[in-house]
Amino acid sequence: MTAPSSRDRGGPAATSEARINDRIRVPEVRLVGPNGEQVGIVRIEDALRLAVEADLDLVEVAPQARPPVCKLMDYGKFKYESAQKARESRRNQQLTVIKEQKLRPKIDSHDYETKKNHVVRFLEHGHKVKVTIMFRGREQSRPELGYRLLQRLADDIAQLGFVESSPKQDGRNMIMVLAPHKSAKTRPVKATASGAKDQQPGPE
Repeated sequence: MTAPSSRDRGGPAATSEARINDRIRVPEVRLVGPNGEQVGIVRIEDALRLAVEADLDLVEVAPQARPPVCKLMDYGKFKYESAQKARESRRNQQLTVIKEQKLRPKIDSHDYETKKNHVVRFLEHGHKVKVTIMFRGREQSRPELGYRLLQRLADDIAQLGFVESSPKQDGRNMIMVLAPHKSAKTRPVKATASGAKDQQPGPE
């Protein structure tokens, strides 16, 4: 009896996530070809032989099925691509950060510029921004003040972002969500004495 190869033993591709090749210990499997074609129910010996002939791995993809479903594939390549997708997914989740900026409906011009610059920096860094207008007392009877302020802000940052979620009342607050344009290149914001660079988006 010849010693099993690293492919048969599972080698570096073997993990607790899926059984492959000789680790699959059932009498028969439902076999799926490398291109997704349904081969049918075959004996495990025949499935392993087909894997060897095609220089592929036999991978158990649905162990709970009866019989288990196995597919012919390059397991090393499959694991590499899966890891790449997982990393990309984590990177996207990390990039999708929602910042919050709060404003009052009767904010003065200076404070508005300061708050707007905060929103600009968030968008330049690729973050979404939840803009909250906080109403107090009689201001709650003037929702149009909030709508106008949010529309003004949306217009002022139009080069960097867009309104992902339109203004909505939420109790005493009005909320709008801004998101950076997908085609926009994010960049670190350099502090300057005048703050001029923080207020103006760089050339694309």
